[in-house]
Amino acid sequence: MLNINNHAAKVKHDILVRIAKLQFAGNLEEGVHFIPREIIPKKQQSIRCCIYRDREIIRMRVLARMGWSIEDVEDDCKLADYAKKALEREKPTWPMLTVLHEACNACVTSHYMVTNACQGCFARPCQENCPRKAITVDRHAKIDETLCVNCGLCMKNCPYHAIIKIPVPCEAACPVGAISKDESGHERIDYSKCIFCGNCMRECPFGAMMDKSQLVDVIRHIMEKKRKVVAMYAPAIASQFKAVPGQFENALKNAGFDSVWEVAVGADICADKEAKEFEERMEKGDKMMTTSCCSAYVRAVQLHVPELKECVSETRSPMHYTAELAKKADPDCITVFIGPCLAKRREGLEDDLVDYVLSMEEISALFDAKEIDVTAQDIGSEVMIPTSSGRNFAKSGGVLEAVKIRLKDTSILKPAVINGLNKAGMAKLKTFGMMNSGKIPLKPDTPNLIEVMACEGGCISGPSVIANGPSAEAQLDKYVKAGAQDIINAEQIKQETSE
Repeated sequence: MLNINNHAAKVKHDILVRIAKLQFAGNLEEGVHFIPREIIPKKQQSIRCCIYRDREIIRMRVLARMGWSIEDVEDDCKLADYAKKALEREKPTWPMLTVLHEACNACVTSHYMVTNACQGCFARPCQENCPRKAITVDRHAKIDETLCVNCGLCMKNCPYHAIIKIPVPCEAACPVGAISKDESGHERIDYSKCIFCGNCMRECPFGAMMDKSQLVDVIRHIMEKKRKVVAMYAPAIASQFKAVPGQFENALKNAGFDSVWEVAVGADICADKEAKEFEERMEKGDKMMTTSCCSAYVRAVQLHVPELKECVSETRSPMHYTAELAKKADPDCITVFIGPCLAKRREGLEDDLVDYVLSMEEISALFDAKEIDVTAQDIGSEVMIPTSSGRNFAKSGGVLEAVKIRLKDTSILKPAVINGLNKAGMAKLKTFGMMNSGKIPLKPDTPNLIEVMACEGGCISGPSVIANGPSAEAQLDKYVKAGAQDIINAEQIKQETSE
């Protein structure tokens, strides 16, 4: 997994901060033109052939950060024109991803390579284990790529680890084969297969796979003050900012949001409903039920494992239930979900109660543009306190545990967790699908309640996080303990938060 601390992530953050500052100052149309030359000054060493090429790449990145698909933009377009259109835009545009071919390295097809660490050893296990006799050894092993079938046995058997695999990062990261090369050798996304897990965006070392930001749209509503703008932040957000409960709410209000809802409240409602649904399904005789809060997983089932469709819980996501509460309190408000997930943008486009979806990267840029230090905020007195289990939705196993503690009879439960929809995770899904369809016989210990998270580790490891997994989980645990309390009935939460 590509570490979040890299140059591409820093440039993305820099662009978002500059756009936000210009917009708050009322100078986006006038100032956006200068962003490429500010980021790539004349004296800076070029990454590509020259600084002018580097600036052109930055110009395209700025367009994506203003919410536009690069594929639809003319080569000679003016940033000011697209800034004006962005400020007039009524809603986000499909799809949520865009590919910058100018940045794509057009990586060669995944293959194996012998490095200088090869000792030309007497045992020659690479040669002996090659099923296609593609390896010859003359003081140094060589691979005939015309014969190689990329089985990897040579790499597995080399005692010096002298053979390495050269992958195409975005293709290797995609669990559903939605990314392939076009006729020019550059990558393209097949949206009829894509589940919007965001793995390609996170793993591309050239930053060519980009999400289209909705930050300009949200700031416009904040500045217009025509309707109240409501922030709804996911439990995973706590793992990204070293804050205690209450501080993040005040930071969002200082950034311009009129009110704030913690989506863990919606998670409590979701867990209550899923527990009830699971009991009803088991009583009815269903073989199994899966959770439904991860929209990337739900789309994966719809497109790639149809045998599991009937098993997916009919319960909506925590984002939906929180938006429902926000709209109940103010039907005319603008709802903005904030989380680590690209797939939530896809879900938001289909949910009439959710107007916009911001990533943690975008909210971090917004805080920096407004010079807001989250950890310096007061806790305040109006802090909603969801259950600990609601907040723990953010990590793998958390949803399952939240449902479990709400069951009347846990003896009926046979749980399982799919922690990440990589290629192995998709294989597990298909196995469960075959069990449900009868192609594979059920066993006494076959799971009947399955939690599925598209991101390994859960939402705290989403494609738009700003902190890495282990530290994020530790921070989430601190956040949960700081606001811990006993289970609260979801109906009570609804009543208290709507008053």
